[in-house]
Amino acid sequence: MKILFIGDVVGINGMNLLRKGLPRLKQQYRPDVCIVNGENSNESGKGINKRDAQEIFGCGADVITGGNHSMRKANISFYEENEYILCPANLLYGETEYGVCHVDLGRESLHVINLMGVAFIENHRNPFFELDKILKNIDSKNIVVDFHAESSAEKYAFAHYADGRVSAVIGTHTHVQTNDDHILPGGTGYITDAGSVCALDSVLGVQKELAIEKQKYLKPVQFKVAEGPGYICGVYLETDKNGRTVKIEKIHEYLG
Repeated sequence: MKILFIGDVVGINGMNLLRKGLPRLKQQYRPDVCIVNGENSNESGKGINKRDAQEIFGCGADVITGGNHSMRKANISFYEENEYILCPANLLYGETEYGVCHVDLGRESLHVINLMGVAFIENHRNPFFELDKILKNIDSKNIVVDFHAESSAEKYAFAHYADGRVSAVIGTHTHVQTNDDHILPGGTGYITDAGSVCALDSVLGVQKELAIEKQKYLKPVQFKVAEGPGYICGVYLETDKNGRTVKIEKIHEYLG
């Protein structure tokens, strides 16, 4: 199976970049399934609503995953309406079923799992135990986990814990693509962070002046999404008949 995964889309600018870049990437890689993390796709740069989701699907996504901002512009009913829009399965105020979906392609199928880390971020149900619970009810050989987490150590530990039981663990949330895409001993593809879709001249997609003000003076600042040319980041995966990753390739394309 061929799988394309795109990292966090940030605000209107990120959506504009996604419209430019995703159709071309789909034409290049010809994926069976395309997954996009949309938890920052709202015009505010935080959260996702129905219109945002429709635009992401319109760009070519088959599944939309989320993270710690999933509930800022939506509630559980939003996730009840469309099984292919996910929020983390281990949210304390959510249900596991909204963090897992099944994509049936006939001859092949894929389960996508969305989980959130708990280190240096909101404290929700333990993702390790949550994964065990979810896998008991999954029979697909192809399984991709979007692990939305702050800590690289937690991401690596989780990936090794899942190694051999899922096809891939793709890290999201930090918006900066890492250079550690590889295949773990048990056949699980891994990258600590897939990166993001946002302006290059920014701080993680936020206007740099506002980000500097927050970091310099340690005070609350109302962030605004940065505009302008940027990049679309993610990973491309190929799995074998047993659901093991046989190829993982970083995607980092500049869009003027």
